Amino acid sequence: MNVVSFYRFTDVADPEKIRGRLQVECDKAGLLGTILVASEGVNGTLAGDREAVQSIFSWLHENLLLSNEIKGRWTEADEAPFRRMRVKIKKEIVTLGRPDIRPDKATGKHVGVNEWNALISDPNTLVIDTRNHYEFEVGTFKNAVDPETDSFRDFPNYAKKLAETDPDRKLAMFCTGGIRCEKATALMMELGFNDVYHLQGGILKYLEDVDDDKNLWEGECFVFDTRVAVDRDRAEGGYVQCHACRRPLGSEDLESPDYREGVSCPKCVDSLETERAERLEERRKQVALAKKRGEDHIGAILD
Repeated sequence: MNVVSFYRFTDVADPEKIRGRLQVECDKAGLLGTILVASEGVNGTLAGDREAVQSIFSWLHENLLLSNEIKGRWTEADEAPFRRMRVKIKKEIVTLGRPDIRPDKATGKHVGVNEWNALISDPNTLVIDTRNHYEFEVGTFKNAVDPETDSFRDFPNYAKKLAETDPDRKLAMFCTGGIRCEKATALMMELGFNDVYHLQGGILKYLEDVDDDKNLWEGECFVFDTRVAVDRDRAEGGYVQCHACRRPLGSEDLESPDYREGVSCPKCVDSLETERAERLEERRKQVALAKKRGEDHIGAILD
């Protein structure tokens, strides 16, 4: 099964029109996944036949009047990490809370694998992980700083504080697939930083291209699908996801007395509302009963 992630910052004059037509095209092609459409561009992950995905890329190239083709980041999976095909309208294709920031107009400098290793090994470079804190915990680059954000929308607060304290610093920024750090570097340039770089293609592209003996990645990489995390070889890693808070759980979390499969984990047990916990517990029981009968519980399918 081919799985491809892609994005493109570009002006979309009529997002709703593109959304409707794109949904039809993806359904006809038999694809599964999610595509976000906003006035600033498109962002998606698709699973299915390679030729079918390429047909969608060609459609986007033609209908969005793109200057060059979308290539995407291709991986393989034993089964589709999605259960349906959805094309959705959003204010932003990656939610920074700043739809006015347009990376297609101005952004940091893309750097490839070899230049990236040299860049982040320079002690004068501030290496910033633009992902969420729970992603940072799963794995990150050596010497990277964690902004300690719970969502990308929190990143501007970190950026403003950094601009007030260290505005002349050389910055190297990265994320999973390149989209968040591309928008984050555009924000940094607006705040006055001039020496700003970001990893082309993100962590997953880095893991694909870098030689093992030169790999500066530590841990696994969180991904937003049913694989939860991938290792250095981009194979499915050793994490599962909490059904309540959606955070990645390692072996220590699973052994905790606060972990209840399908209900809660050590990271959310104290904040989980009683009513929601009761609903999740009932769902867990129904899924278990359905499994004994050799059936798929409808709640498991639609999650």
